[in-house]
Amino acid sequence: MNPLTRRRLLTGGLGLLGTGALVACAPQAVPSTSADSSPPAAPDSSASTAITHVHAITRHTGTGAILLATHEGLFRLADRELTQVGPVIDLMGFTVAGDGRYLASGHPGPGTDLPEPVGLIESTDAGKTWTVLSRGGESDFHALAAGPTGVIGFDGQLRTSTDGRAWETLQIPSAPADLAIAPGTGTVLATTQDGVLRSTDDGATWDTLDTPQLVSLISWADDETIVGTGIDGRLLTSTNAGDTWTASDQPLGEITALGASTTADGTVEALIVADATVLRTTNGGNTTEQLL
Repeated sequence: MNPLTRRRLLTGGLGLLGTGALVACAPQAVPSTSADSSPPAAPDSSASTAITHVHAITRHTGTGAILLATHEGLFRLADRELTQVGPVIDLMGFTVAGDGRYLASGHPGPGTDLPEPVGLIESTDAGKTWTVLSRGGESDFHALAAGPTGVIGFDGQLRTSTDGRAWETLQIPSAPADLAIAPGTGTVLATTQDGVLRSTDDGATWDTLDTPQLVSLISWADDETIVGTGIDGRLLTSTNAGDTWTASDQPLGEITALGASTTADGTVEALIVADATVLRTTNGGNTTEQLL
């Protein structure tokens, strides 16, 4: 593997810098707070925020909101418009837990009262405020996923926690670029330079999936359906938990963020950030709808 390809895999693709940037109308950032204080609501603002990199995209299955975790903080996408939510935090890792809480990691922005790095933080008010659960000043989880038995993250070491506070260090054959946990079975997937690794015992042991090509980003839509991004920009889909795969007809571009879920009628939806655009597909990437 050449050095550029490996770097793209390990960082989840190149950023949006140099290829254009998403621009959002952003409310004034709300300071994060400790649990015993409540900030005033953020006023609306006509100022625009240029998003230089999207680290994660997901649809909150409970509310239907599309969320973008970015270098400039959390944004909600609706009707082709982005609205900034909460304080400016470089959200390197971001996931929504089964109970609806937002979990994240990364670096605090100017004026944000969080440690550097933030460790594992949580929001119980849809991203308006954040509090530190654990490892503040210690961990920057670039890969982070939540599932039925807890949370797993990679900060140079693979760590798992059942409650987000006490952590156990796991062994993995190769460093993960992205992590995903099946919502029901808890099966863990990790994209690495040596292939997609799978664990059915909460990360204690791993086997390697046979994929058409190296995969940089990966997401479970349900307990059987996996959506991934090949390093050539094609969307890869498995409907049998990774045993077999299909690829989109054409590459979709330089994909930097991916989220997958199922709609109310059971359709598999993938949300993609590629080449400074936000795309939606319900047929494995063969056709797409531009959301932004």
